[in-house]
Amino acid sequence: MIGIFRRRPRKEVPKRTPEKPMGVPPEILRQVKLIELRTRGLVNSVFTGEYRSVFKGQGMEFSEVREYQAGDDVRTIDWNVTSRTGSLHVKKFVEERELTVLLAVDVSRSGDFGSAGRNVLETAAEVAAVLAFAAVRNNDRVGLLLFSDEIEVHVPPAKGGEHVLRVVREVLCHEPRGRGTDIGKMLRAATSSLKKRSIVFVISDFLDDDYEFALRVASRKHDVVAISVSDPREAELPDLGLVEVEDAETGARRLIDTSSRRVREAHGQRHARRVAERTALLRKMGVDLLEVRTDQPYDVPIMKFFQLRERKLRRHG
Repeated sequence: MIGIFRRRPRKEVPKRTPEKPMGVPPEILRQVKLIELRTRGLVNSVFTGEYRSVFKGQGMEFSEVREYQAGDDVRTIDWNVTSRTGSLHVKKFVEERELTVLLAVDVSRSGDFGSAGRNVLETAAEVAAVLAFAAVRNNDRVGLLLFSDEIEVHVPPAKGGEHVLRVVREVLCHEPRGRGTDIGKMLRAATSSLKKRSIVFVISDFLDDDYEFALRVASRKHDVVAISVSDPREAELPDLGLVEVEDAETGARRLIDTSSRRVREAHGQRHARRVAERTALLRKMGVDLLEVRTDQPYDVPIMKFFQLRERKLRRHG
């Protein structure tokens, strides 16, 4: 029999340009509006403070020169101004608060999979919306990079609520050219396009290999955060008898006997091994990992991630 694991076709959408949102189908616009209402509430009530506390400015910028006061650090004395005025003056610096946030979202065909009412890509879009709204509330700039086994869409960083809605529309509405996943290519593109240290959220199911070198380079230049989006059926096959399955990224099909405990156990072991290898690589690279699932609310894991990251930052100073 035909199983539930075959790729669900994406909704047909008319060709459009990002500058013409009027070409977006009404059902997509309704979905964007629902995501906006849901995520704005979460951001307003919960996440904004946490976001600000764990993603701080990337340095100090010069503000002004003022006369020296008792207790000022002598290393901040501006000797040029001091020599001109004949009295000690110091440079004053403030935290460079504005950040650039890049949402790198995997739109490969495996994102169409979902067994719990919401597929991987839809979940990724909502998580991206939460992060984007939190960023713009802190006056940060948000960019978007959609990728499969090629770079699909690049939206340069900008501010504002309308820009965030465009980002969400792009994630939900884009029809990818590629089927597979190339995280290494995406990381190289992100590294070359971002001119100063930024926050890069990689939102993917991470069904890829051989991106260690690109991840090492990117994580040295930027604050890279991995967000793994998964479906429960990726880890555990139900007992449904003989099922035809399709690899969403290659199109290859085969029959498997899900009534066999050996088949189900082998599937679970392969998944566990892949997850363990991914987790070990991210830990080795010093990349923080946030895990969300299609069958569970994402607000709790995001909050726990913020809390763990804040404690980690306190420990390291």
